[in-house]
Amino acid sequence: MQLQPAYLLHRRPYRETSALVELLTMEYGRVRAVARGVMRPGSKARHRLQPFSPLHITWAGHGDLKTLRVFESSGQGAMLAGEGLLCGLYANEVLARCLPLEGAVPDVFGAYAVLLGALPFPDRRQSGLRRFEQAVLSALDADPVFADGAGSPLDPHSHYLYVKEARHFQVVPMGQGVDGRSLRAMAQGDWGEPANARVAKYLARQALAPLLGDRPLRSRELIQQLGDKRRRAAVPPMSH
Repeated sequence: MQLQPAYLLHRRPYRETSALVELLTMEYGRVRAVARGVMRPGSKARHRLQPFSPLHITWAGHGDLKTLRVFESSGQGAMLAGEGLLCGLYANEVLARCLPLEGAVPDVFGAYAVLLGALPFPDRRQSGLRRFEQAVLSALDADPVFADGAGSPLDPHSHYLYVKEARHFQVVPMGQGVDGRSLRAMAQGDWGEPANARVAKYLARQALAPLLGDRPLRSRELIQQLGDKRRRAAVPPMSH
């Protein structure tokens, strides 16, 4: 096979000297494989299999678990730390949990590459994450249908909750849920507008929930812990 552009999503030890890896590829979507010998002491190959670094790979095998044959670096990886790193781990966890094996998702691959370019910059993270989530939902035919249960367009003067099982919206009393004006703006396709940040985050979380299942995301827990730590540090100490 020809070299395939790819990113490493997850790596864990396998047997004595190998690793089980999950990869996002441009033409084949999510691929699960064994990287043989990369955990040997002094292995140079291990340093190439790093999250957020672009790769070129080939593999062999006919079942769900492939064997990596070639894995080469193809460029500089994103330099992530702190919140940017946790957001990158969140994106990797979403892909590993949601994407089926070997289903081509070229738009997701492109959105992920764009997201990695945005994550080092605090003012670009949230819009990058929302666009990435939108790409995942669209690729899996799980994006919201911007209509009510009867199929009618959303009223900009009403408020709605998202019914994730049915992928449509339900009218709720004023002051609850999210306003129809914001939802109609998001229906145009760009979830990354700063004015819609709160609504987009709510909607992405609700729409992804059926794909992710009941098991909590570890990355989301770590992001919450970081936020709690920052809030505690911002509170001045009480005088005695």
